Amino acid sequence: MKKILVTGGAGFIGSNFCNINKTGYEVTALDNLFLGDERNLDSDVKFIKGDACKTEDLDKAGLVDFVVHLAGTSSAPMFMGDQFTWGYVNAIQSFCTVLEWARKNGTKKVLYASTSSLYGNNPLPLVETQEVTPINHYAVSKRVYEYISRCYNKVYPQMEIIGFRFMSVYGPNEEAKGKYANLISQFCWDIARDLSPIIYGDGTQTRDFTNVKDVVAGLTLAIEKEKKLGADVFNIGTGRATTVNEIVDALNKAFGKTVKPTHIVNPVKEDYVLGQYADIGKITEVLGYKPTVKLEDGIAEQVKNLRMERIRETSSDSFR
Repeated sequence: MKKILVTGGAGFIGSNFCNINKTGYEVTALDNLFLGDERNLDSDVKFIKGDACKTEDLDKAGLVDFVVHLAGTSSAPMFMGDQFTWGYVNAIQSFCTVLEWARKNGTKKVLYASTSSLYGNNPLPLVETQEVTPINHYAVSKRVYEYISRCYNKVYPQMEIIGFRFMSVYGPNEEAKGKYANLISQFCWDIARDLSPIIYGDGTQTRDFTNVKDVVAGLTLAIEKEKKLGADVFNIGTGRATTVNEIVDALNKAFGKTVKPTHIVNPVKEDYVLGQYADIGKITEVLGYKPTVKLEDGIAEQVKNLRMERIRETSSDSFR
């Protein structure tokens, strides 16, 4: 059975990947538990408490065929205030450390998380061939990932390094991210407590809300693809735009409630993303990807499996 190391494996996307793929692969989750929770993992998934920035912790996983690198910073607020330097150091150091460790140990492919934030307010739909200008430090770090991957793959073409520009990913196992969680999770936790969700502006801004199960499916297709992918980058989303207002309505329907949102003046003064949805033609053509989880079904599942006791610090002014 082929082996996969998932860095950030007890986190949101990482734990879903491990739990879904545990029967088809020998999966190991590595996580320092900053944004993860070991309880997210099924009991039969191997877990190592460790840091992707440290080679000695990566060594605990042994030789693996594939690495799915999901550790490190995962949202723009992690680069704000006193966390600015830490955000960059954490992101770039962990990525470079993982690449070198994987190469020296004969790993075939490294998959990593990039971000749709690279596109900013580019024309819709968002296409991989568009020119991109990162709108915040988080997006800059992901753009650096993509540049590093291209250069690294040229020097060491035997190892594929494949990036995924995630749209707005939601789903189970996000409680440990607290205030850094996706908008759907934040609103879900608010409505569960009969608190009014905070909406920036009039709520007509859109996002391509993508269920984590579909994200896992896309990553798995890249692992299984026999054709060489080099250092390619793919959008991964649904190709559908949904307004923030529609999310509140869908959550209220799932809860059987009528909690009203609170609209405030948008505090993000520069480069706030007004619209987002992906062109998924490339990932569909190359990998055979097809999203399967309807938004209303994904939201209903999230409400059904609500675990309020696990939620870490949240804030109504989280990045939106």
